[in-house]
Amino acid sequence: MVDIGSNSVRLVLYEGNNRALTMLFNEKVLSGLGKGIAQTNKLDERSVASALGALKRFRKLIDQAGVEEVYPLATAAAREASNGPDFVRAAEEAIGTPIRILSGQDEAFYAAQGVIAGFHVPNGVAGDMGGGSLELVDMANGRIGTGLTLPLGGLRLQDLSGNDISKAKAIADSEVANCGMTGLAEGRPFFAVGGTWRNLAKLHMEQRRYPLHVMHGYEVAASDWLTFLDMVVKGDPEKLPGIAAVSKPRRALLAYGAVALQAVLRHLRPSSVVLSALGVREGFLHTLLTEEERRKDPLLEASREFSILRSRSPRHSEELVSFCQRTFETLGIEETPDEERLRAAACLLSDVGWRAHPDYRGPQSLSMLAHASFSAVDHAGRAYLGLASYYRHEGDFLQNAMPEMQTLAGPRLMARAQLLASLFRVAYVLTASTPGILDRLRWRPDARGGFRLLLPPDLAGLVSEKPLGRLEQFAKLVDRRLRLDIG
Repeated sequence: MVDIGSNSVRLVLYEGNNRALTMLFNEKVLSGLGKGIAQTNKLDERSVASALGALKRFRKLIDQAGVEEVYPLATAAAREASNGPDFVRAAEEAIGTPIRILSGQDEAFYAAQGVIAGFHVPNGVAGDMGGGSLELVDMANGRIGTGLTLPLGGLRLQDLSGNDISKAKAIADSEVANCGMTGLAEGRPFFAVGGTWRNLAKLHMEQRRYPLHVMHGYEVAASDWLTFLDMVVKGDPEKLPGIAAVSKPRRALLAYGAVALQAVLRHLRPSSVVLSALGVREGFLHTLLTEEERRKDPLLEASREFSILRSRSPRHSEELVSFCQRTFETLGIEETPDEERLRAAACLLSDVGWRAHPDYRGPQSLSMLAHASFSAVDHAGRAYLGLASYYRHEGDFLQNAMPEMQTLAGPRLMARAQLLASLFRVAYVLTASTPGILDRLRWRPDARGGFRLLLPPDLAGLVSEKPLGRLEQFAKLVDRRLRLDIG
C-alpha cells in the first residue's frame, strides 16, 4: 500500500491480504502536501519534491521486495489543490502505477472499513483525522451507516486559523456542531484513527504511566480526556509532560488534533475514545477480501498464524481449543461470547513460549502476547492472553509477580486466566504437546459426585502423581470433585 496523504506519504508492505494482516515494512515521510492549501489552493513545491522523492524510493523498495500487488491511494491534498493533477501525473511516474484519488466519501467509507477490520463487531462512530480532512462515520454492530467529511485535518485547521489555536477551536466547534451528527455517539465509543490522534494517545499513555504501550485498542472514558486535551491546547508542546514520546515533527499539530477531538467529544457525546491503528489503508484491503474471509475473527486468525510459527504442534493447539470447550461445557462454567473467543485464542497461543529458557517461559510468553500485533482484542483481553500463558508456565497462582497486567485484566479475567492455565497444565502433562491425545479424553459424571476425566486403556501409563496433582489444583479452582480414571 502507498498512502499519499495531506501530511505524510507512507509505504506499507504486507505479507498478504487476509483477515489478520501482517505488516512486513512500514515507512513514512512527513512531506506536508496539505500545508498552505487553504491560502494558496496549491501544493507547496518543497512538499511536492519531498513526496516525489519518497515515492521514487518506495518504488525501489517495492521492486526489491518482490511485491505482487501495489495499491497507491491519494487523499485530500492531491484531489483539492489546483496543481493536484500535475502532481498526480508526476507521482504516478515515480511510483510506476496509476494512483487512485479518493473522494471524501471514499475516505470515510474506507476508514470505517479499517475499524471494522480491526475490531470485533464495532458499534460506534469512527473518526479519521488526516492532514487535510476529518471523516466521521457511524457504525452499527459492524455495519457502515452515515458518513461525511469535514475540513478539519491538522494542517488544514492550522492554515484556516492562521496558527491561532483559539480560532482553530472555534472553527472545529462550528464544523462539528453543524455536521448533523450531534449526539450520534451517545452511549457508544468513538474510534479515533489517524497519526495526530495516535500521538495524542501516546502522550496520554506517558502521562498516566500506562503499563501497555500498544496503541490499538487503547480505550479511555471520554470524560477523562477533557482535562488532558485542555492542557494540550493551552500548553507549549515542547514542555508538555511526556512529550519525548512524540516525534518532533508531530508535535506542532498536537493542539489542532486536540481541538478537533474536543469538538467531537462535545457534540457527538461518545462514552469513550478507542484508538484504532487500522484505517483507510487496511479498510481498502478489507474490501478486497471475499465475504467468507471478512466473516472470520481476526484475533483467532492471527492466533492460528502465531501458533503455526511458534508452537511445537499447531494441531495440538487446535485440539486444546476443543478439549477446553468440552471441559467448560461439562463443568458448567459460564462464559460471555467474548470470553469464549478469548479462551479459544489463549488455547491457540498457549505453547508459543516453549523455546525460551524454562525459568523465563512465563514472563516471556506474557510479554510476547500482551504486545503482539493482534487486532480485535482490547487491552484487558491482551493481559488475559498473556496471563493465561504466564500462569500455565509458572504454576503458582498465589504470586503477584505481574501486578500491572493483573490490574489491566481486572479480577474476572485474571481469575479466568488462572482457571484456564490450570486446565492447560493438566492437558500438557498428559500430552507433552503431542497431537492425537486430547481428542481421546472424555469427561463423564462420577457416581460418587463430580466428574471423571477418562483416558483410554492404552494411555493408562500416563496416570501418575504429577497429572493427579494438577487435576486436583484445577478441581479447587472450579470448585468441583474431579478424578482421573481409565475407561
